[in-house]
Amino acid sequence: MKTTGDIQLLKRINRSVLLRLMLNSPGLSRARLASHSGLTKSTVSGLVRELIEEHWLIEADSTVAAEGMGRPSTPLHVNSNVRVLIGIEIAVECVRLVCVSVTGTIISEAEAPLKNSQPERVCTQVARMVKTLSTELQAQGLLLSGVGVCLPGAINDESGIVRLAPNLEWRNVAFLPMIANAFRLAGVSPTQIHLQNDADAAALGEYEFGLSDGDDPLIFINCDVGVGAGIVLNDRLFTGSVGTAGEIGHTILQINGPLCSCGRNGCAETFIGSRFLRKKADVDAAGQYLGVLIQNLDAMFNPRVLVLGGRSCVNNPGLVEKARQTLLTYAQGAGLPAPDVRAARYGLQAAAVGAAALVLHRFLRPMLVGAFVDTGANPHHELPASNLKTALPKRYLGDPAHVLRH
Repeated sequence: MKTTGDIQLLKRINRSVLLRLMLNSPGLSRARLASHSGLTKSTVSGLVRELIEEHWLIEADSTVAAEGMGRPSTPLHVNSNVRVLIGIEIAVECVRLVCVSVTGTIISEAEAPLKNSQPERVCTQVARMVKTLSTELQAQGLLLSGVGVCLPGAINDESGIVRLAPNLEWRNVAFLPMIANAFRLAGVSPTQIHLQNDADAAALGEYEFGLSDGDDPLIFINCDVGVGAGIVLNDRLFTGSVGTAGEIGHTILQINGPLCSCGRNGCAETFIGSRFLRKKADVDAAGQYLGVLIQNLDAMFNPRVLVLGGRSCVNNPGLVEKARQTLLTYAQGAGLPAPDVRAARYGLQAAAVGAAALVLHRFLRPMLVGAFVDTGANPHHELPASNLKTALPKRYLGDPAHVLRH
C-alpha cells in the first residue's frame, strides 16, 4: 500500500519531469507535455495548474493552431520573471552574491571584501548581505526559491561539513548549520540552503544554464587563489567518496617545487593560482602548466567540453591561449583531436551563478536525499518510469545531497 510520502515523491518527480521539459523546450502545450513525458493529459493538466499558481510556469498570451483538426493550444513557458535564485561565492578575498532567474539571467549582483575569514564571522557577513537582497526581492514581488553557497574547499554534500579549505584555513567546519543559524539571526525568511565546492558549483552553472543540450561530461576549471575542477558526469556532480574529487590545484606538477598552502610542494596552485601570477606574472609558463593540467583531465575523463574560469583566466587572456596551444601540441603528438575548451559564460560570477544553479539542480531531482518537498494538495499518483529517459533528454537524476531546511 502506498503511503502519503510515496505519493508525494511521485508527484514531485512528475513535476520535475514537466519543469525539465519546459526548460529544455519552451513553448510546449499541455498536450505535447503529456506526449513527451508519458503522463496522462489529466495529470499534466493538474500539475500545470499548480505550477502556474506557484509561478513556475506561465501561459503565452495567444494560442497556436494545433496539428491536424485539433483545437488551438496554449504554449507554456518557465516563469523567469517571478521565480529567482540566490547564489553566494565565499572566495578567499571577497564575497560575491548574485540573484538570477530560473533560466540563468543575472538580475542583480554584489561584491564585498571578506572582512574576516573566521567561519562564524563569514556567516554573519553573508547573512546580512542576503537579508538586504531578500528584502529588495520581496519589494519587487519576486519569489526566492532557495539559496546556494559555494566556497573553495572539500565539502561533504550530505553533512554540510567543510572538510578542508586550506586558503581559508578551515578544517572540519560544520558550515551548513552555521550559515542557517546566521540566516535566522539576521531575519532571513526560511528557505532552502545548499552548499557546494566553488568549482563544482561553477560546473553546474555551465551545465544547467548552458546553451548546449549535450555538455556531459563537462569539466569546469576554476583558477583563482586556489585551483579546482568541477566535474559533471552522467547528470550528476562527481565529488568523490568524501567530497575531495576535483582538487586539481593540489595535484603535483613539479617534484620539490614551490611550497603550497596545503603544506605540499609543487602543487598546480603554486604555478597558476592568482597569487602566483600577481607575484611573478609569468603567464606563458603558467599557461603551459594549465595546458598540462587540462591534458591530464582530458585523458582521465574525456569530457565533451572544458570550461576555464576564475580570476587567473579572466584577468590573463594570454593564460588561456597558451593553455590551448599547449593542449593542442599534446593532442597532435598523440594523433587525437583536442577537446573543446571555452571561457566561462559568467566570467568572475561563474561560481556565484553556479551556486544559484545548485538550487535548481537539486529542486529538479527529487530523488536526491533531502530535496525540496512540495506539500501541494491532491497529489497525482503516477510515475511513468519507462518514459523517464525519453522525457528528460538533457539530464535528470543526481546523487544524494544534504539540504538544510529551517
